[in-house]
Amino acid sequence: MEKAKTERKIKRPLIIHSDRGSHYKADAYIKATEKMKRSYSKVHYPYDNACIESFHSLIKREWLYRFQIQGYEHCRSLVFEYIETVYNTKRIHSHCGFTSPNEYEAKFQNKNSAVRYKKAV
Repeated sequence: MEKAKTERKIKRPLIIHSDRGSHYKADAYIKATEKMKRSYSKVHYPYDNACIESFHSLIKREWLYRFQIQGYEHCRSLVFEYIETVYNTKRIHSHCGFTSPNEYEAKFQNKNSAVRYKKAV
C-alpha cells in the first residue's frame, strides 16, 4: 500500500474497499489507510467485492498453483512477483481496453498531462 501511495501522487481522496476481516481492524491497517475513505463489503457477501474475488481465483490458477509454497514469505514474494511482472505489465484486461494496467495508466496520465498543459497555456 505504501508503494502505491508513494508512486501515485494523487490529490483526490483514495477509496479502499475490503471485506470485514479482522486484519482490516488492525492498528497498522488503520494507520496506513487513515487518509483514505474506507469501504467495506456486507458480511458474508463476496459479490460486493467481485473484482478481488475474481483476482484471487486468477492468481491462484495462473500463478500460485505452479509452486510448492514454503510459507508466508515465499507466498508473499510470489504474489508480488506476479503482480509486478505479469498482471500489471503483460496481462491484458478487457476493462483496460485490452491493454495491461500499466499501459492503461500511462495513457491516462499522458492524456491528463496534455489537458493540464492546455489549461496552463
